[in-house]
Amino acid sequence: MKVYYDKDADFNIIKDKIVTIVGYGSQGHAHAANLKDSGVKSVNIALKENSLSISKAKSAGFNVISIDEASKNSDILMLATPDEIQGKLYKHHIHNTLKSGSALAFAHGLNIHYGLIEPREDIDVFMIAPKGPGHTVRSEYQKGGGVPSLISIYQNKSGNAFEIALAYGSGLGAGRSGMIETTFREECETDLFGEQVVLCGGLTELITAGYETLVDAGYAPEMAYFECLHEVKLIVDLLYEGGIANMRYSISNTAEYGDYVSGKRIINQETRKEMKKILSDIQSGKFTRDWMMECEVNQPHFKAMRNKSKKHSIEVIGKKLRDMMPWIGKNKLVDTKKN
Repeated sequence: MKVYYDKDADFNIIKDKIVTIVGYGSQGHAHAANLKDSGVKSVNIALKENSLSISKAKSAGFNVISIDEASKNSDILMLATPDEIQGKLYKHHIHNTLKSGSALAFAHGLNIHYGLIEPREDIDVFMIAPKGPGHTVRSEYQKGGGVPSLISIYQNKSGNAFEIALAYGSGLGAGRSGMIETTFREECETDLFGEQVVLCGGLTELITAGYETLVDAGYAPEMAYFECLHEVKLIVDLLYEGGIANMRYSISNTAEYGDYVSGKRIINQETRKEMKKILSDIQSGKFTRDWMMECEVNQPHFKAMRNKSKKHSIEVIGKKLRDMMPWIGKNKLVDTKKN
């Protein structure tokens, strides 16, 4: 495994290029702001005419252009829109107009890996995939750090695609913590697996199930919230700082003993079998096919699940408790009015 840092990159390669970020969501706003602050002279945001993000991007001082204009004039075009709309955007607004010799960039390998986008042969195609949400990519950069990122080249028409990708990653702040060389396939499949099994799906279901178990047993929902959700950050900070052993060093002996004897009762052999099935669905493309079919019919199941989860009592009690702790909201990572 090769890891690259700022010392391996020549940021001047992209400093005078026209860089356009398509999309201004979590990743898009971070890429644009970090590249601008790093010294890229021309950073644009490309959005649809009716996009709700236009005012946010303009308020942040960015020039907002159409996707068609961006495709014709940009030297580097980063697709930072949701995965489910990238294929159509590329087909209808980019494929035929993208400037020959330019570079098409991705922050996630899904559309390339599963063949939803088949790029023209006369362009470079690279990926810089930060291993963290966009709001963290921005906040870590502002602190003087950076989020480790994965780097990969799919097409190298110019013969200089890797150097361009390194420069882009350096401007993003990834060179401060490391850019790890990989493939679109490896990034995509491991990313989907981590999100579904551990970071998002696994964690939120574990938190919710623990909360419901305590509440159903007659304990106060406030107590259940603190024990099963609020304190997760305290544990994750210890894990982030020094791994599992570091966390176990910090907690009580009672907590550590409970970790060893009870953890495997929750994550047991049946759980591990399901993990392998989920990985198989990702590797075969079944998950992506199902997701794209859901999007083709306007996401009814997805939206219903989202709305139902927002109404769960853990969200209601959580808001009440967080309002009692105003310091949590200071310098918050996510501000829906700005990013």
